[in-house]
Amino acid sequence: MQISSRISRMKESATLATGAKAAAMKARGIDVVNLSGGEPDFVTPEPIREAAKKALDAGRTKYAPTPGDPAVREAIAAKFKRENGIECSAAHVTVCAGAKHAMYMVLQALVEPGAGDEVILPTPAWVSYRPIIELAGARCVEVPSSVDTRFRLDPAAIERAITPKTVGLVLNSPSNPCGTVSSPTDLKALVDMLVRHPRVTIMSDEIYEKLIYPEITPGLSHWSPGSDPRVAERTITVNGLSKAYAMTGWRLGSIVAPGDGGRFMKELIKLQGQMTNSVPSAFMPAIIEAVVHGAASVESMRRVFASRAKRLHERLSKIDRLRTVASDGAFYAFPDMSRCMGLTSKGGTRIDSAQSFADALLEEAHVAVVAGEDFGECARAHVRISFACGDAEIDRGCERLAEFVAGLR
Repeated sequence: MQISSRISRMKESATLATGAKAAAMKARGIDVVNLSGGEPDFVTPEPIREAAKKALDAGRTKYAPTPGDPAVREAIAAKFKRENGIECSAAHVTVCAGAKHAMYMVLQALVEPGAGDEVILPTPAWVSYRPIIELAGARCVEVPSSVDTRFRLDPAAIERAITPKTVGLVLNSPSNPCGTVSSPTDLKALVDMLVRHPRVTIMSDEIYEKLIYPEITPGLSHWSPGSDPRVAERTITVNGLSKAYAMTGWRLGSIVAPGDGGRFMKELIKLQGQMTNSVPSAFMPAIIEAVVHGAASVESMRRVFASRAKRLHERLSKIDRLRTVASDGAFYAFPDMSRCMGLTSKGGTRIDSAQSFADALLEEAHVAVVAGEDFGECARAHVRISFACGDAEIDRGCERLAEFVAGLR
């Protein structure tokens, strides 16, 4: 059977592969501490679950409108106006199968295959952005950052990457994998620059927007580029319920695209109708319950994550040979392990990459982390560590990590 070259060239998701390997080891009875996960360890709040149950019991098992029920789109639009300052209406919203599906559709609708289009990606960045950009037919242009600058966006460097072929810029704050937040000041400085480049569409992935920790960085807050009237017409905002509401398995994302008189959104809905149609109709009341009434549950989980962020940073900071910054958003840390390069583990593995470090850590210390290579060229000496797990797991994982690093020779 023929397999297309564009699919055969595509790499498996590093985060999913690591999680699967850790799960397989656990199934064999090995005591693995899994610090690779990209999903909360909490259960979806009960009122949200109950809303879906009631919908199923009421027989809501038919197709829903492709972009979602009108009431759902109204609720999401109201949320973006109220919380994010984005001027939009229900007609500018579609509900889709998670933020990953949202990014895929946006890039499919934006990029012209074969035209040499380029999309700029500040890195380190989530492992799926590059494959999604390339599947759309664009060239991914990385703009690197480093742990030395807390992975801050550099408007000047991004501007240098813009060419006549540039059609888009992907932003993600709070950041997966860095666990850092781009401040409103930094994002506004970036927008100031982008005003000079009207052809560049801004794709702002804000899936972690509610997981920000002013307990770590006082005064820190979220800001949506789509709220700036200078670029609102060409900003597409992606969001969803997976992370903040502990709803990863529900696959519920959203896209807000008010620009061009709603024409871009109409094209997205047309594309969605040929791909997945609507998300499950029984989930529509659950979406409303989450968006309208879920703030208290989100805040309760956010506080726990803030405590875990502090706990993980305190422990990582004590491990020689690792360099890290405090995580003030999402639920990841992204330490630099370059000082481990060239050393050999107790089990005989020579550490010559983040992948070899992560592999040896899993095989010898039974701790799962995600190697940095697929997060961008500048991330090749990093590993992603998740604190979407309990305090005991954080402590056990860090103890084993510290012992593993100390044993390198």
